Parts: sequence; C-alpha cells; structure tokens
Amino acid sequence: MSMIDTACINTIRVLAAEAIQKASSGHPGLPLGAAPTAYTVWAKHMKHNPKNPQWPNRDRFVLSAGHGSAMLYSMLHVFGYDVSMEDLRNFRQFNSKTPGHPEYGHTPGVEITTGPLGQGIANAVGMAMAEEFMAAKFNKDGYKIVDNYTFALSGDGCLMEGVASEAASLAGTLKLGKLILLYDSNNITIEGNTDIAFTEDVAKRFDAYGWQVLNVEDGNSVEDISTAIAKAKADTSAPSIIIINTQIGYGSPKAGSSSVHGEPLGEEGLAKTKEFLGMCKDDCFNVSEEVSAYMKELVDSGIKAENEWNEMFKKYAAEYPGLAKEWEMWHNDSYEEMLLNDADFWKADAKPNATRSISGNLINYLAQRIPNLIGGSADLAPSNKTAMKGVGDFSAQDYSGRNLHFGVREHGMAAIANAMAVYGGLKTYCATFFVFTDYMKGAMRLSALMNTPVTYVMTHDSIGVGEDGPTHQPIEQLASIRSIPNFIDFRPADANETAAGWFTAVTNQSSPTCLVLTRQNLPVLDIDGKVALKGAYTLLDSKNSTPEIILIATGSEVHVTLEAGKQLQAEGIDARVVSMPSMELYERQSAEYKESVLPSSVANRVAVEAATSFGWHKYVGLKGEVISIDTFGASGPADQLFKHFGFTTENVVAKAKAVLAK
Repeated sequence: MSMIDTACINTIRVLAAEAIQKASSGHPGLPLGAAPTAYTVWAKHMKHNPKNPQWPNRDRFVLSAGHGSAMLYSMLHVFGYDVSMEDLRNFRQFNSKTPGHPEYGHTPGVEITTGPLGQGIANAVGMAMAEEFMAAKFNKDGYKIVDNYTFALSGDGCLMEGVASEAASLAGTLKLGKLILLYDSNNITIEGNTDIAFTEDVAKRFDAYGWQVLNVEDGNSVEDISTAIAKAKADTSAPSIIIINTQIGYGSPKAGSSSVHGEPLGEEGLAKTKEFLGMCKDDCFNVSEEVSAYMKELVDSGIKAENEWNEMFKKYAAEYPGLAKEWEMWHNDSYEEMLLNDADFWKADAKPNATRSISGNLINYLAQRIPNLIGGSADLAPSNKTAMKGVGDFSAQDYSGRNLHFGVREHGMAAIANAMAVYGGLKTYCATFFVFTDYMKGAMRLSALMNTPVTYVMTHDSIGVGEDGPTHQPIEQLASIRSIPNFIDFRPADANETAAGWFTAVTNQSSPTCLVLTRQNLPVLDIDGKVALKGAYTLLDSKNSTPEIILIATGSEVHVTLEAGKQLQAEGIDARVVSMPSMELYERQSAEYKESVLPSSVANRVAVEAATSFGWHKYVGLKGEVISIDTFGASGPADQLFKHFGFTTENVVAKAKAVLAK
C-alpha cells in the first residue's frame, strides 16, 4: 500500500474517531475497520464529482451499515464534498449537517437514508434496477448516457436482516451485474461474537442466490480490495459480493471487541489509536497538506469525468433530440397541470366498481401519459390490479419492461421502490394487500423521512376482504399509516375520489402516498373528483350553515353514511355528511377551509370507518361517537360482516340520534 493511501485511510479513521469522541456518541468500530474498503472504492473505482453530487451518471455508494456514518462524513469532507471540518466537529449535534445516521437530502453526497440495518442492501438493489432500466431506455451505440455501478457497504448485522435476503435473492434472479456488495466481515455485533447468532456460510448463501462471490483475506490491503472490485466490475452477468475480512475498531485498544461497536474510544483510547496509526496525537480534526493535495487530484478527475459526460450528452442530444427531450422531462417532470385539465382522467364510469379495479384502470391510463411510471406488486398484481398493459416486464432478459415483479418480498419491495425513486428520473409505485404494510413499515417510514413520493397501492382495505378472515383483514393499519409524519393516506369512496388519490400520488413531490383500496364494488358519487384533493369535503350539506350534527366517513363507509345523512334530514335533523379520504391532506389545508368543512361550534359528530377508532377522536371530540372496529374481524361474506359490525345506515342513524340525545 502506498504512503498516500495509508495517509488518506488513517486520516479518515482518525477524523471519524475524533468526531465520535467530541460528540460522546457514535460507532467507531466500523470506521476504523472498514475505512480501507470505503477509501478504495471512492479513490480507485468510483466515478463521482464531489462538486456536483447530483451528476446523473455518477456511481452510487450506499452505506447500509448506517451507524458507521462518521466514516462517511469524514470521507465526504476529505474527498471535497460540501461537508466542512466544522460539520465534523458538530457530529450528531442538533441541526448539524452530520446527523447520527446518514439522511438523504440533508447531507451532500448521501445517496439515501440508512440506519435500519439491511435496508441499504435493498436500496442498492433498487438503484441497480433503476440503472438497468434507464440504460435500456436511453443508451444508444456510442452513447452510454446511463452507465454507473452501485456499491453498498454492509456489516454482519445487515446480512442478518430479512430485508437483505429478500433483496439479494431478487438481485440474483435479475442478474444485476453492476451491483457490488462490500461485506465488512468482522464477526462482531453489539452482543458479542457473531458465533452466538450468525454462523451461516455467507459465501454459499450468495452463491445460491446467483451472485459472484469474491473474498479478501486482509481488509487493510488496498491492493487486494481493489483487485476484487476490478473482478466484480469485469463480470456484469451477475451481482457481486466481496467478503472483506476486517477487525472492528482496528488500531484502537478495543480492537476486536463488541464494546468498540458503539462506544467512543475515550481520550486515552483515541490517543493510543492515533499513536498506533502513526498520526500526531496533538493534531485534532486535521487533514495534512499531502492528503489535501492528493484529494484535489481526485476531485479534478471527477470534474473531468462529468465534463466529458456533458460533452457526450450534447452530441447525443443533437443526434437523438427526442430522447434528450424525454431525459429532461423524466428528470424535471411536473404532471399537475396536464392531469388537472385532463377530462378523460377525471371521467368516472357510472357503474359500481371496486376502487382497486378503478385504480387499475387509472394506472394503465397514467402509463400512457407518464412514460417514466414504473412499478409492480409483491406477487399480487392480478389482485392489486397493478399490471400495466403493453409496457413489458422488467427481467434479466429485458430491462426495458416497466412492470416490476418483486415476488413475495414486501419489505424488500418498498426499500427497492424508495431507491428507484431517489435514483432520479422515475416515478415508482408498489403494491400488496393493505394488511401486509406490517411487513413494509420500516421502508414506508423512510419514504416519508426522505420526502420521497413513492406510491403505495394497498388493496383489500377492510373486513370487506370477507372470507379470507381476520389474518387478511386490516384493522389497525390505517391508524398506523396515518401516524407516520409526512405520509399521505388516501382511502377513496368511489371512482372520482380514486382519481383524486392517483392525482395526488403522481403530482406530489415531497411525500409518499398510500392508496387504500377496496376489494368490493362501490357506487359512484355524484361529485367532481377534484373536490377530494383537499382531503375532506362536504358531500351532503346541511340546510343551515351550522348543522345539528356532522357525519364523517371514509372509503366504502361513505355510502352508508350518506344514506344515513339523507334519512336524518328527511326526519328533520339538519345533518351534514363529510367524506374524508385523507386526514393528512385535510390537515394541510388552511384553517378557514377546515372550519368550513368541520365547524368547531358543532360538537355533535359521528365518524364511520371499518377500522380501529384510534385517531378519530381528534375529529369527533369527547361528545362524538366513532363507529369502528376495535377488535379483529371474522371470516365470512363481506356484506354479512359489515352488517354484524354495525356498518349500516340504520346503525349510523341510531348512533347519530344517541349523540344528539346526550
């Protein structure tokens, strides 16, 4: 290993350890052990421009082991990204650019939010899928407009998580040859040696998945790591895993122990580590002139690579102006005006239909209007109605297909969809039964945290699932999704509202959307679907501006509630009926609009929804009533279940009168 390589690696190690020590918090074990691996990727093999972290053709680096963030931030600083020494000093501090785990959109150079172990591996799979799809679409002979590798650095813990297995299995099936997983194998987790819980042969496991398996015995050897990466890049017939044997906390007094995983070294331990690495004990947060000069060469090389790509793109645009225009549209899309004024999009068939089927029709309509719409289901497309006609299937044989087949891999699916969305140029959706959001919650939560507009098509939304019984009937899932900050829930009542839901999903730029759809047929409301865009609206108005009672409902329950409102009015009770397909969107409206729909002076309220009552008391208050299900469902025909659990016009009327009588 050259002297400059050694100096750069040890600088990264020490900066990470110093940041952790100053914060009195963090994980020094991985940075000290894995720095040679990360440095070798970035300095020897990764195509990137620190002065423009958003260059479309850059290679991607995902730190799946996100607890090693101090190493990533130190790398970003040393390699010339917009992460200052002061940012390193403020590691893990409030409002700093260097939070405890990497956050997409927060720190320049961070490709995706990681930390929950294993998801980064699935994210890398998604990025590799996006690269293959975009390359199939845009590349022409002599013009590799899309040509990048995806690197992911993981630890033992990542490979224990089920989401990693889901994604790795799919990656092998899809033969994603430009995906390289760097496995930092140090045999240590928080509780001790991996022998207590993780003794499998990882090499055989990935060989069975269909991956190329490479080994590096000495995790400090830049030459050996570089050779392995070169071999991985040379074989694009399969994804590659490079198993790199390292020592956690290398160079520190705690090296090889579980305690170095997540505890600062201490001042004495930090001093001894610096001494072992040949770094000056008295220099804190320092990058030598030698290292800075070498890094400037690498930065200049990255700038040159992007400039060459830009020149190539100019020639490409001259020869293929149509594709160049599509490229710009895909990366700077805004479909709001187009769809808002599209009468065919908003036109609703008068025939009763399930909202999952209506959604399927809308997906196919959107597929023709939005050419970068790509997505699929966790082996449930015929039930979810999510297949796009005439656009092909994404496979190892054809990367141009827009229908994704995730297999029965819900968590992996959601993490992959996140990564495809942040890769750039794509609008992604994924689908399964609503009850299985329990398997997906970790990735759905990160969608919201990253402000990533992934669309989740979740069908079979209630006890309307019927005979499949309580294992497949969602009860608490609506409350769970609504509890996630920055996540748009949308449970439409008919075709008009379903159009509003899809409009929201594909035009929103900063939130994921969950479309919660029925299996059973629903009547069509006499409305303009655009009224649902504010999340809640008056469906049946009271005769007076201040009604005696307000009935609020979502989804399939809107129809029995509407009939109840009409019956109450016929009996002389001045009722208002409000459809609330999206609590999240309603909460984003002005105070004036919200007051116009749900006047604060009206305490008499009844909410109706075939799910848990949790969350509804915000809207009905102490005097109001919620017709809901706070138990699990049952197996039986849907109409019988709705009647049994009280979702009938008669029961809504009775509950309304009881509220008025209080």
